[in-house]
Amino acid sequence: MTSTKQDESESFAEILPLLRPFVGATVVIKYGGNAMVDVSLQRAFAQDVVFLQEAGLHPVVVHGGGPQINEMLDKLGITSEFVGGLRRTTPEIMEVVGMVLVGQVQRELVGLINEFSARAVGVSGEDSRMLLAEKRDVSVDGELVDIGLVGDIVEVHTTLVETLVSNNFIPVISTVAKDRNGMTMNVNADTAAAALAEALGAEKFVVLTDVEGLYRDWPHSSEVIASITTEELSILLPSLASGMVPKMEACLRAVEGGVPRAHVIDGRVPHALLREVFTDGGAGTVVVGSHE
Repeated sequence: MTSTKQDESESFAEILPLLRPFVGATVVIKYGGNAMVDVSLQRAFAQDVVFLQEAGLHPVVVHGGGPQINEMLDKLGITSEFVGGLRRTTPEIMEVVGMVLVGQVQRELVGLINEFSARAVGVSGEDSRMLLAEKRDVSVDGELVDIGLVGDIVEVHTTLVETLVSNNFIPVISTVAKDRNGMTMNVNADTAAAALAEALGAEKFVVLTDVEGLYRDWPHSSEVIASITTEELSILLPSLASGMVPKMEACLRAVEGGVPRAHVIDGRVPHALLREVFTDGGAGTVVVGSHE
């Protein structure tokens, strides 16, 4: 056994007892950022997800695909912009989003997880009407801005996911959804993951991102807030950098919706999902209810 594999085995062995209180619990994981484009981090994430399932938990993976969408749009010569942290989505861009998320990112992630367990199944928010979206506008300097085919989740139908989980499959979910008129909408993966976590009654909601956690005073300080209540986060939210807004909004929504804890962790760290969420020595930021 190589030293790297031995270190991983020892790490998993240390974490296993800490997972026992969560046996049978659902954990919704939003997978994105650098963890999606670095091969070694991809494999470490897939191992973590399989390990959670083998330890008796029920992982549900909701994935993004921003870097891959950007790459495809560049190849096609299509200009894209972000407003308030969300991608302005024209019908042309929506076609690319659906193609990349469902046809590329999801397939690759399902294949990778199945290298370790053969239990991952790819679905989208359109399947079995899992996610129902409603057009969303963004407030910029107090004014609502139309950002095209971007939706917010207004209904979640969990039957498909619950059926997969109860049969010991790992759902891997792409966040495209229909609105009430049958129009396909681009839904921010953080937003969709939070709505699913709430609807499924998840024990934990985890967001993998490209930073160490929520910074207390970025860019003036790199101090990470270890723990924050929903009340404190609501006050801080308007001052956050646009890229962090959807992530922290998602955490706020999940916890206010009944999920006990939401974690924002650094996806650039191998096995961050296990080390940061299920050990006492983890970094990142945890969001808890204001009553705790």
